[in-house]
Amino acid sequence: VIAWAEDADEFRRVRNNTGSQLAMMECTPRYNTIDMPVLYWAGIPGNAGDFPAEESFYTFLEQAVCLFSGETNYRNSPSPFGIRMADRQNGIPVHVDISDLPMKRGIITNRNKFILGPSGSGKSFFTNHLVRQYYEQGTHILLVDTGNSYQGLCRMIHDRTRGEDGIYITYEEDNPIAFNPFYTDCGLFDVEKRESIKTLILTLWKREDEVPKRSEEVALSGAVNAYIRRITDNPELRPDFNGFYEFVRDDYRRMMEKKRVREKDFDIDGFLNVLEPFYKGGDYDFLLNSDKEIDLTHKRFIVFELDNISSNKVLLPVVTLIIMETFISKMRRLKGVRKMILLEEAWKSLMSPNMATYVLYLFKTVRKYFGEAVVVTQEVDDIISSPIVKESIINNADCKILLDQRKYRNKFDQIQTLLGLTDKERAQVLSINLSNDPARRYKEVFISLGGVQSAVYATEVSDEEYLAFTTEQTEKMEVYALAEKLDGDIEAAIRQLAERRRREREA
Repeated sequence: VIAWAEDADEFRRVRNNTGSQLAMMECTPRYNTIDMPVLYWAGIPGNAGDFPAEESFYTFLEQAVCLFSGETNYRNSPSPFGIRMADRQNGIPVHVDISDLPMKRGIITNRNKFILGPSGSGKSFFTNHLVRQYYEQGTHILLVDTGNSYQGLCRMIHDRTRGEDGIYITYEEDNPIAFNPFYTDCGLFDVEKRESIKTLILTLWKREDEVPKRSEEVALSGAVNAYIRRITDNPELRPDFNGFYEFVRDDYRRMMEKKRVREKDFDIDGFLNVLEPFYKGGDYDFLLNSDKEIDLTHKRFIVFELDNISSNKVLLPVVTLIIMETFISKMRRLKGVRKMILLEEAWKSLMSPNMATYVLYLFKTVRKYFGEAVVVTQEVDDIISSPIVKESIINNADCKILLDQRKYRNKFDQIQTLLGLTDKERAQVLSINLSNDPARRYKEVFISLGGVQSAVYATEVSDEEYLAFTTEQTEKMEVYALAEKLDGDIEAAIRQLAERRRREREA
């Protein structure tokens, strides 16, 4: 270790501190006072040949490699698939595969990811950077958000594909979220589709803490299957929830009477009464009777923005179930196509037993269908509060991604234990953003693969990409205001603002 100082007192302090640190590593420091000029000269890059022989020693390879600094050994992944990050020290671009190559080498057993970072750490920015590159490499992506973090990226994809992709679904008073659970573009209802419809109606019918009787489950299954047969045999009928409600009210009632099903086994009037708000004329008649015949299975970039309904106990569970059904449909029907579902801060929708079971199924099963589930959160407490979600997410996400954790430095022991981080990984995480180059605009991110490989990278992008991903309200408003002046062309607005920023820095 070569150290120097401007005066003798400062030098003694630096020397003592350096020796103390070495002693903490169970090493005995030796202070050289003889050939210091020679050692200083040999320490300059390129002068190693002048290192004095009397200061060298023989050792074993395993011990010698401990003296190398591993952080400078950033290498491009040989995999054709991956994301573009940067060397944290030099800003050199590096190609990183955190999905396929680690699976092939047995470092990880699934592609699932867990992303943790407090507000302002660059979490949403990194996630935008990640999903944009995955999308450009052919991945089907379904995002569940509660903070408009992906509105800019989604709009750019929507404009670039002329409305064929980049579907942004949110709740607005004059344009509420609406679906048609009985619509399929192919007209086929496989087992997964039938089960998702039954689960949806069961969620509308029963409270979270209410367990349906076996006779009720059988009756509901019979109603759904009978209605599906009706619409399949009569293509001229328009299938929707209104049609299902009327079918149960009239035709299925007669079928139940013919079978002499007792009211205590299946109360059809009580069933209809509970579902009436979703029938035409009810408070939520818009939700399940959409006239837009859109099958999201073949849309490659979909964002569900749940911010406006995150506290609605009626709409949120229904919409979340439809989201899960959409992704499971992609899993089953899109063979050989990479798929990703990303849940960002959507915890309120995951706290119910039904949804936690869905997430558990998703995290355990998605790897079999060339897919990956990603959860993004600010607080570890969000996961701890749900034992089922904690088990499904932490234990089934081999790739753990952490951003600046300085806010949680005093309680990082809990985070380390929960995520199973080694002491080396802990040191890497707590080094994030401590010595960033002020001349470069970037945020650092820690990536661990199966607890075997870990490194800290920099998310460093162009001005154009920054303006597309920014979640800063003033910057987003500036982009959208300029886009309105340019006939809605958001790409042109971003290019102009980026060029303006470069000129301002040069000035």
